[in-house]
Amino acid sequence: MSLYIGLMSGTSLDGVDGVLVDFWGGAARTMAAAYVPFPPALREELMALQAASPNELEREALAANTLAEYYAQCVAEVLAQTEMKPADVRAVGSHGQTIRHRPELGFTRQTGNHALLAELCGIDVVADFRSRDVAAGGQGAPLVPAFHQAMFSVPGKTRVVANIGGIANISVLRGDGKATGFDTGPGNVLMDKWIARHQGKAYDADGAWAASGTVIQPLLDAMLREPYFALPAPKSTGRDLFHGDWLDTQLAPFASAAPQDVQATLTQLTVLSLAQAIKEHAPRTEAVYICGGGAYNGVLMRNLAVELGVPVESTDALGVAPNRMEALAFAWLAFRFNERLAGNLPAVTGARGERVLGALYPR
Repeated sequence: MSLYIGLMSGTSLDGVDGVLVDFWGGAARTMAAAYVPFPPALREELMALQAASPNELEREALAANTLAEYYAQCVAEVLAQTEMKPADVRAVGSHGQTIRHRPELGFTRQTGNHALLAELCGIDVVADFRSRDVAAGGQGAPLVPAFHQAMFSVPGKTRVVANIGGIANISVLRGDGKATGFDTGPGNVLMDKWIARHQGKAYDADGAWAASGTVIQPLLDAMLREPYFALPAPKSTGRDLFHGDWLDTQLAPFASAAPQDVQATLTQLTVLSLAQAIKEHAPRTEAVYICGGGAYNGVLMRNLAVELGVPVESTDALGVAPNRMEALAFAWLAFRFNERLAGNLPAVTGARGERVLGALYPR
């Protein structure tokens, strides 16, 4: 066996997903999975660290220590489901928690005390996957298209795998051995922020609140004029752009709008920005497979299918649960690091060439 653990905590800041994967023989067999939620205090601190704030260096270091403890708990829960021990696992691939993403300034920051994680787990940790791509002139994101290409491309067929986490991104698998991809814009980040503000909920379960409202077309049109949507790929984005202040600026002329109508409009913003990207870059796709939290939003999935006119399914159809896909990708990236194989796709990130991604923290 060739065992790796992948850990992913994404833009939604809700917790960490972990998977134990066997890459023996070039396949990717998931053996166990776990999810460890973050407590509200950690979520609030990670949210605050998204922007400049007092004493942020010390606060980030303390948050990184706390993250390592939750990541280690997730590793322990994954192993507890099997007979495997830490010594059986070749490495943990840890994405860390993105708190800043500014590739145009030459940096991206995924916080996490990876040395402490190695100490707590007794397993080699591979982390900081994005920085090497940025150093080579790339966006450092998205990285999952390389994994999607390796695992899900089919000769002669065009497929799209779309991850709808906090931010949405697509992988266009062309069937000729080539792939493209980029961040399309907001996924759940604005919807989650709006329902948290008005109902104190972490997310809109199945899109039910959005379904109770009506799309405000002038607001939707205004939001779609955001310049990011018209930028050519390669491109990537995050909370550095799509944050609360951006939303409030867009909403200012619509102060009397009903909250449920705003939620319906934010849902359709994710649908249309994603659909427009797919229509432009994969007009002949035969199917679209969705992973991330958006795969569990029935309203979003149905609206996307209507907009695209092709089957839209969750990645369950590919044999991977939607909430495990990204953790699985970072286990794969750790595997690629250990084999000293490239983990990026220059056509996706814009890097000057293929690079081995990650940094090693030995156990």
